[in-house]
Order: sequence, then C-alpha cells, then structure tokens
Amino acid sequence: MDASVEAAVADAHRREWAYVLAATVRVTGDIDFAEECVQEAYARALTSWPVQGIPSKPGAWLTTVARRRAVDLLRRNATYERALPKLVGSELSDPFDPDPLEPIADDRLRLIFTCCHPALAPESQVALTLRLVCGLTTSEVARMFLVQEATMAARITRAKKKIASARIPYRVPAPAELSERIDVVLTVVHLLFTTGHTAPAGSDLMRTDLVERALHLARMLRALLPSDPDVAGLLGLFLLTDARRSSRLAGDGSLTLLSEQDRSRWDADEIAEGIALVREALRRRPPGRFALMAAIAAVHAEAPTWSATDWAELVGLYEVLTIIWPSPVVSLNHAVAVGFAAGPAAGLFALDALADEPQLANYAYLASSRADFLRQLGKSDEASAAYRTALSLTDNEVEADFLTARLAEMEHDDE
Repeated sequence: MDASVEAAVADAHRREWAYVLAATVRVTGDIDFAEECVQEAYARALTSWPVQGIPSKPGAWLTTVARRRAVDLLRRNATYERALPKLVGSELSDPFDPDPLEPIADDRLRLIFTCCHPALAPESQVALTLRLVCGLTTSEVARMFLVQEATMAARITRAKKKIASARIPYRVPAPAELSERIDVVLTVVHLLFTTGHTAPAGSDLMRTDLVERALHLARMLRALLPSDPDVAGLLGLFLLTDARRSSRLAGDGSLTLLSEQDRSRWDADEIAEGIALVREALRRRPPGRFALMAAIAAVHAEAPTWSATDWAELVGLYEVLTIIWPSPVVSLNHAVAVGFAAGPAAGLFALDALADEPQLANYAYLASSRADFLRQLGKSDEASAAYRTALSLTDNEVEADFLTARLAEMEHDDE
C-alpha cells in the first residue's frame, strides 16, 4: 500500500468524517446504515486512490461514494420508498444537494441537533455526538467521560436505537425549540474543542482539525442565535483559548507550559474578539458556565506576564463556576488556582481533598498537579511517585514526554 495514500485516507478520516457521515445520514435516515456506507467509502478509497490518484477534494469524493452506495443498496433491496429517511421526511430531493429551506445548510449541525434530541439521556446525547460528529473512537469518548469502554459502547448503541425507534427528525430545530435544545449542543461543541485542544492520545498535542471544526460550529450557532449569552460565552472561550495555539509547543515540538509561553505570539485579534464576547456574555445575571469559563480565559489573556496573573480573581471565578456547574474537573482547576494564589501547600491540601473522587481516579491531571506542588515543596520522593502515576495515565505522547523529562529532572536532583 502506498504510504501517501494511507496518510491521505487517515487525514480524510480526521478532517472529513463528520461531513461525510452527516451528509450520508441525510440520505439513509438510519445512522448505523450510514456508518456502514461511509466505512465502505473509506475502504474503497484505499483501493481506488492508488490507481486514480488522491482527489483534490477527498471529502467530496468520499461523500459521493458513500451516498451513492446508500442509494444503490436501498434501491436494490426494493425498499427505497419504504426506507427513505425517517429523519428527513417522506420525499427525497436530489440527495446530493443541501436543503435550501433550512437556515444553515450544514449537515453536521443537523446531525448534532439530532444526536442532542431531548428524547435521549443527556450523557448519551453528548457521547453519541462525540462519536458520530467528531469521529472520536469509543475508547476516546469513554476516556473523556472517565468510564469503561464497554460502558460507553453500550450507551452509544442504546442512543442509536432510540433515534431510530423514536423517529427523531434530522433537522435544525425551529426557533421556538432552540432555547430548550441549545445547552447540550453547546456542551458537545465544547467537548469537541477541548478534545482538539489537547488530544486524548496520539503523537500530536493538538488535533487542529477538531479545534477548527468546533470554532466553525460555534460561529454557526452564533449566527443562529446572535443574542444568546451562552453561545457568546462559548465562542469567546474558544477564541481566547485558541489564541495561545502557536505558543504551546517549543521549536523542538516539546510542550511549553502557560507560565513559559511567549505571549507576544498570542493572536491579538482572537483575544480582542473573545474579550468583547465575554463582556456580552457576562451581562446576564447570573452568568452562565461558558461565560465564566471565558472570563477565566480572559484573565490569562489580559495578563502581560505569568507573574502578573490575578490568581485571586481566578480563585473567585472558579468558586462561582463550582456553584453554577459543579464537577470534579472544575474542583481540580479551582484547587490548582488556590495553589498559585496561596502557595503550593494550600494547593496540595485542596487537591488532596479530591483524592476520593471516583471520576478523578484515572485522571492524569490530578496526579501531575499534585506532583508539581510536591516538587515546589521539596518533597522529591512523593513528587516522583506522583509524576509516575500521571505518566501511567497519559496517552498523549507530547504530554508523556514532558512528564518523563520532569521525572528525569527529579531523579537527577536526588543523585
């Protein structure tokens, strides 16, 4: 197999999966059936592209192959009319043209709203969307939810069956329904962004395709709901976080901590737009969780240096966020902020209070945060043990290399 073809197909899977699947669901009305057709399209690419050449628009090629395969199978089984999309209605227009009647002709957004239908349990809505729209593996989604892979696989299967049995429509909701549906959609897009910002596994720190997809979806939601403060907060959070993208890796590809980043490389335009959105989002009382997370990002963005960071303000923002959106990860971030505001001993005390939290038992950032505070306190043996724990829980190679280097420094200092 030509290595360049393998690389092109892999890249198309990362970048185009959501487009291809969402467009194929529009034809089949059945998610499982659509997945099968899309998988066949990718398999065909592996045999066709070495002969025909890699197409200039791989996503369009894959979409055409997958959708034609779906139509052929429906016709061949003599069930074309009967099996036409439960999700799109009783009539099928040209299967390769977008629906001109919807306000935003993007099949990914339709698929997100389908997966986030209120008939599904909230955790299933998020998991299914991450699997189908974001193209994450079941293992990756399970890791994000801090559950076993088998548990997540069963959850996703149940959600797919519910969509089929409940005949959930494949469309962006009418304006009157949007306010009831938007929170879970924002949660999904946020998880998409965070997964791209720091990839759960692999050789790259970031998956820029997921980051850019999340930014694009957030802008579409902003166009759909221009006065919604939560949408404004989400987009602001993305922009303020993404502004640091170019400074997160050193020239040799190693991880650069926020405290060591060259802030002159941060994207000033993204920061300016993000701060304006934060101010808009914070006008609502009480502020929403995305507005508060965006405000936290704004504090970092506005600090001219690491030492000038207003950690007391960050502690206060995390305390409010904990009330509005209690979660183990928010509590962890609050504890870390306490450590920077009041010293490593205070931070370690706050982190140790989370030791019995089951959702953090396999969370690498709890162990790595403890290790950093222990190192600052001169507790070398405990710090080394915590770094080893964090390393055992880390599947991202860039983060693993960083932890390995820190551990080597600790062991060298002990000699």
